[in-house]
Amino acid sequence: MKIKTKLNLGVGLLFLMIIVLSLVSAYSVFLIKIDTQNILKANYNTLEYSRNMLLALEKSNVDKKIDIAFFEKNLKSQLTNATEIGEKNANINLEKKFNKLKNDFDNDTIKNQIRQDIFEIMKLNMNAIKLKSNVATHTAETANLWIAITGTLCFLIAFNLLVNLPNNIANPIKELTNSIKEIANKNYSQRVHFLNHNEFGDLAKSFNSMAEKLQEYSNSNLHKLSFEKRRLETLINNMHDPIIGLDDKGSILFVNNEALKIIGLKLEEVVGHLATTLALKNDLMKSLIVSTFQDDKKKVEPMKIFADNIESYFEKEIVNITVKPTGEDHSIDIGDVIILRNITVFKELDFAKTNFIATVSHELKTPISSIKMSLQLLEKEVTGIMNEDQKQLITSIKEDSERLLKITGELLDLSQVETGKLHLTIDNTSPYEIIDYSVDAVKVKAEQKGIQIIIDADKNLPLVKADSDKTSWVLINFLTNAITYSSENSKISVKVRKENSTIVFEVIDKGKGIDSHYKNKVFDKYFQIPGSHKLGTGLGLAISKEFIEAQNGVIGVKSELGLGSTFSIQLNAVT
Repeated sequence: MKIKTKLNLGVGLLFLMIIVLSLVSAYSVFLIKIDTQNILKANYNTLEYSRNMLLALEKSNVDKKIDIAFFEKNLKSQLTNATEIGEKNANINLEKKFNKLKNDFDNDTIKNQIRQDIFEIMKLNMNAIKLKSNVATHTAETANLWIAITGTLCFLIAFNLLVNLPNNIANPIKELTNSIKEIANKNYSQRVHFLNHNEFGDLAKSFNSMAEKLQEYSNSNLHKLSFEKRRLETLINNMHDPIIGLDDKGSILFVNNEALKIIGLKLEEVVGHLATTLALKNDLMKSLIVSTFQDDKKKVEPMKIFADNIESYFEKEIVNITVKPTGEDHSIDIGDVIILRNITVFKELDFAKTNFIATVSHELKTPISSIKMSLQLLEKEVTGIMNEDQKQLITSIKEDSERLLKITGELLDLSQVETGKLHLTIDNTSPYEIIDYSVDAVKVKAEQKGIQIIIDADKNLPLVKADSDKTSWVLINFLTNAITYSSENSKISVKVRKENSTIVFEVIDKGKGIDSHYKNKVFDKYFQIPGSHKLGTGLGLAISKEFIEAQNGVIGVKSELGLGSTFSIQLNAVT
């Protein structure tokens, strides 16, 4: 039998018995009420009338008319209230004798007869009250019996429900709960064994079927893959860097919470959608995927995004994911992962460093210039004649001052570049003038080492779009490095040629060259090749790169260890 049927039968029967109990109780009370009303109406009133008539006979004869009237009034009431057997005849006899008494009110014999009749009437009613009282008592006892029987049935039904119903419901639920806990603990062999033909039996069958399928699923590779997928998603979500995964068609496969936070979209609005479609309505998403189509050679600046209630800086990295299919020789592209590394702290430190360098460099430049002026005065004979040792000291101080002045100049240039305050004067300039100025600036230093600088420039070169000062500064830096790392009495070539729509400047030396491990780092700030003489700050090439790229040019290096180096810049020609 179904649990629902049992509940309906048990509760319905209990409800029915409660209704029966209520009806029996109400009916019994109604019967007792009827019996009581009969006693009051039929007998108690007669006794009251009889008592009043006796009082009228016993009163002093002060006012006979009043006594007769009072007696007659109660007698009339009694005549209409004859309810018992023989009471009607007694009432008639009493009326006849009262009529006689009215004519002779002082006749004691008649009064005694009347008293006897009244007592007879009272006796009849007293006997009737006793009989009706017995009837009422019997009615009450019968009512108590039926109420007790009905109440006992209700109690038995309720007690049966109380004892059996909780166990019938709680025990299967308890067993099912324990089985579910076992399933949750990956004990997929757990089964539920109650198979009654009710709802719990159906539930047990469904549960056992589910457990069997879970056991089959747990033993399959699909479960292992699903578990690894969830673990990977958890790891990605717990990373503090925003991460977005794309498939080979550009659809978003996954995105972590940090990425959703800065994009401002919900998970269901992102996953499964094309990144290009989202880029049409989300500017940040557009900026995230645009680098996929950029030239790798173009410098990608850190992204400034408002995140965590502050302006944050992120460095974007796109990792291409490839796999080699089983049995294949070549890998295939299956998608990309966009990683945004939060570099806000480092950017703030870099800003602080740049401001510090700019301030210190600016403050150092003035005293260094003052030292140079003082040295120039000391070199003049009007200030006094110096011996050879003093002259050597002056020369040494002068060289150190020049070096310090160059370093502070580089630091100031670097601070201008990093703070975005670099001022360029782009003009149509002759490449020959740039070359001549640069070579003249290092001629003395080259002659000191016996190095010959050879200029190899194509004829009839067009003008170049460049800031002549900044471009000359870069070439001078190239030449200075070439002189420094070249052996004495060697040659340095400076070549200028037209290549497509650009002008290419090259400085070629035959020095010791650069190891291939360091070629990609020579333009980094403060980098110096290990084992080289650390004569500078490591900023010259970094500043050169910023100067050239600010003019939409390209800077590069080609070098082989032991065979020398070629540093080049490429600027747009005037067409």
